Amino acid sequence: MSDSTIPLERAWNSWDSEHPAEMSHPPLGLSLRPCAYAVSVNRFTDFPAGAGLRLGPRAIDGDDVELDLAHAGTELTLAYDKPDPDTLRGRWRTRRTGEWGLRFWMILCLRLAPNGVPVDWRFDPASGALTARVGGIEIVVIGDRPPLLATFHESLKELQDEFETKGYFYLESRREIGRVAALRYNLDEMPDFRFAAALGRDGAPAAARAAAALATAPRPGAARPAQSGPFAGALDAVRDVVGWNTVWDPVNRRPYMTASRNWVAQKFGGFGVWLDDAFYHALMSGLFDLQLARENLRAVLAGATPEGNLPGLATGRDIWVDRSQPPIGAFIVWMLYLRSGARDLLDLAYGPLLRNHDWWWRTRDGNGNGLLEYGTSPVGTGLYRGTKLAAKNESSMDNSPVHDEAVLDRSAWTLDCEDVGLNSLLALDGEMLGLIARALGETATAERVEARAEALKGRIAAGLWDERRGVFANRLWSGAFVRSLAPTSFFPLLAGAADDSQAAALLALLEDPTRFGGDDRLPSVSRDDPAFGDNVYWRGRVWPPLNFLVYHGLRRCGFDAAARKLADDGYDLFMGEWAEHRRCPENFNAVTGAACDQPDTDTFYGWGALLPFLGVAEAIDVNPWNGWEITHGAGRAHVGPLLTPAGRAVVEVEDGRLTLSVEGRPALRTNLPGRFRQLRLLPNLIGLVLPTVDGAARWLEFPRVPPGRVRLARLGSRSIEPVPGGDGARFALPAGDGPMPFVLELTGAT
Repeated sequence: MSDSTIPLERAWNSWDSEHPAEMSHPPLGLSLRPCAYAVSVNRFTDFPAGAGLRLGPRAIDGDDVELDLAHAGTELTLAYDKPDPDTLRGRWRTRRTGEWGLRFWMILCLRLAPNGVPVDWRFDPASGALTARVGGIEIVVIGDRPPLLATFHESLKELQDEFETKGYFYLESRREIGRVAALRYNLDEMPDFRFAAALGRDGAPAAARAAAALATAPRPGAARPAQSGPFAGALDAVRDVVGWNTVWDPVNRRPYMTASRNWVAQKFGGFGVWLDDAFYHALMSGLFDLQLARENLRAVLAGATPEGNLPGLATGRDIWVDRSQPPIGAFIVWMLYLRSGARDLLDLAYGPLLRNHDWWWRTRDGNGNGLLEYGTSPVGTGLYRGTKLAAKNESSMDNSPVHDEAVLDRSAWTLDCEDVGLNSLLALDGEMLGLIARALGETATAERVEARAEALKGRIAAGLWDERRGVFANRLWSGAFVRSLAPTSFFPLLAGAADDSQAAALLALLEDPTRFGGDDRLPSVSRDDPAFGDNVYWRGRVWPPLNFLVYHGLRRCGFDAAARKLADDGYDLFMGEWAEHRRCPENFNAVTGAACDQPDTDTFYGWGALLPFLGVAEAIDVNPWNGWEITHGAGRAHVGPLLTPAGRAVVEVEDGRLTLSVEGRPALRTNLPGRFRQLRLLPNLIGLVLPTVDGAARWLEFPRVPPGRVRLARLGSRSIEPVPGGDGARFALPAGDGPMPFVLELTGAT
C-alpha cells in the first residue's frame, strides 16, 4: 500500500510515529503539528512521543481522537474529529496553567510537501485564513479567532530556535507567505480554542467546509468499539493501542502498527518491524478493520528472504536475516481467516509462511535428532550475528535463564539445547499450515506438513518431558534437562502434544503459587528460580505474549476455568497501569504488578494489549479449537462492534438475556447462560453448540428468521419445533447434561 491508496476515511490521522499529537494527510504530504512555548522555562516543544503526553481514547480511523498535553506545568486536552473525510476539526482546552497564560503560546505548525517537495502557504491577515494549493486541491485552515501572529520559517527547528533565542515578542518572521507556517496563540487570549482544516477543489468550497465545521458543535465520532461488564474497557484498550501505534512508514511508504512510537526514529531509523510483534498486531487489528490486518501482514512478510527466513527484525538501519522469531505466523493468519473468511489473507501469507516453516527444519536441527534449537545462520550483517546473543534473540526471550546453560555450536550455528517452546510452536505451525493448505486446495502439501507436525508432537511428548520433575523442559544435547522453567513449558498444550497425565501435571504447576501461580502472572521464569529475583526483562517479569499463548493452550485442552483465571489475572495486571496512567507496558513486575519499577520497560508497547485482548476473547472470540464463541455471563454487558465471521457484531447482556446483533440487526437472543461455541450464521443454516441447559425455562430465538422458514431444527439427535412467543423463530430448550449441538436448517430466501 502507498500513501496514494490510503482509504479516504483514514487519510487524516495521527500517522507520524514521533509526534502523536500531529495529524497528517499522507496522500497530500500535509501535516498539522501542535507545538508550544513556555516563557517560564524558555523551552519550545513539538510534543514528541513519550514526553508530556497521555494518549486518550480514539477511533482507529482518526475520527474522534483525544490526548492530554503537558509542558512546563501547563496541561491541555487536545481533541480532533472529522465532520467529513476532507475536513479535520481540532480543539484544545486548558486544564491547568503553569504560568500566566499570556506567556504560554500554542502554535499550529503546518507543512505541505507532496512527494517531499515543499509547497508555500499563504496567510490572509484580513480573514485569518491560511491556504495552500497542491494537485488541484485547495487547503484552508481557520480558527474560531484569527491567530495573534502568523510567521513563516524554513523548518520547525528554525521556529524553535527563534522562540528560544528571541522570545515571543520577536516579529521579523511575520510574513504572508512561506514554507512552514506557524499560527500563534496564547492561553490568556485563547485558553480554549477551535480550528479546522478543509480540502476542496477550489478555495470557496474548502473555506465554506472549514467555516461550517467551526459553526457546529464538536461531535463524537462513530460509535467506538467498547466493552462493559466483565473485563470492562478491554476492547476499548485494544482499540486505542492499535489506533495510536498505527503509523506511517516513510521509508517504505506504507502504514503499519509499530511496536512502540518511542522506538521508531532514534532506535530504528524510520521504521521497525519485529516479526512476532507484527503478527500480534495483525491479529489485534483484525478485531476492527481487516485492512489494518493486511497492512501488518504485508509489512512483516515483505522481509522474507529467498532462503525462506522471515527476519526477526527489519528496521531502517538493520535487518536480521540470520535469525527469525518463534513461528506463530500460520496460527495468527488462520485465526484471522476464521474471523473474516477473507481468502486473500491466505493467498498473501501461505507461500512465505510455508517457506519459513521449511527453513526452520532445514537450518535449526543442529544435531539431526528431529528436535529443533534456536540459532543464528552465517548470512547477512545483522547486529550480533554469529553470537549466542543472536541465537537467544531468535527466541524473542533474549536474556531468559532457560538459555543460560546452552552454548552456541559454531558448526551447526544453533544452541546445543532443544527448546520446548520452539518445537511446540513449530508443531502448531505445521498443523495450522496444513489447514491453510487444505483451504487453498494444496492437499499434498497439507499432508506433508501435517505428518511432520504429528511426528514432532510425539518427539516432544517423549523427549522433552522431564519425568523426574513432571514438566516439559528444554534439553541439552548432553541429555540433561535445563534447570530453569519458563511459561514455554506449557506450550505443548497449545501444540496438542501433551497427553492427559502430562496436561494435568502442567495445570497443577500453573496454579502453584510458588511456581507460576499467584496474582501477577505469568512470570517469565518460575518464581522459585534464582533468576526470578533479577526482575530484568525475561528474568522474572510478566510478558503478555506468554500469557496469550498459554491461554490458548488451556482453551485447546478444555481447561476453561484456568484460562478464565489467567485472563482475569492479566486483565487486572494491565488495568492497574491503564486505568490510572493510560500506559500499555511491554512487561510487568511479577510481584508488585508495576511496570515502571525499572528502566527497561517501554510504556506504550503494542503487544501489551494482548492482556486486554484475552478479556475480549472471554466475551467473544474466534479460534481453531471452538470456532466462533460468545459468552452469556451474569449482570449487564456490552462488547463491540467488532469483526466476526458473520460481519460486524455486538453482544449485549441485560435482564438475563443475551442479544447478538450483526451489522446492526439482532441475529440471536437467549436467556441460557454460559459459553456458546461453533457458532455459524449462514443464509440457510444456523449452527452452534449450547452450554449445559439447566432446569430453568430456557429458550433460544433467531429474530431474523420467521417461523415459516424453519425446515428442520435439531438439538443433539432429536428434532424440535418452534414455540409461540418471542421475536422470530423461538425454541424451548429442555434440560440436559453437557454441551449440545443445535442446528437450524432454513428454506426459502433470506
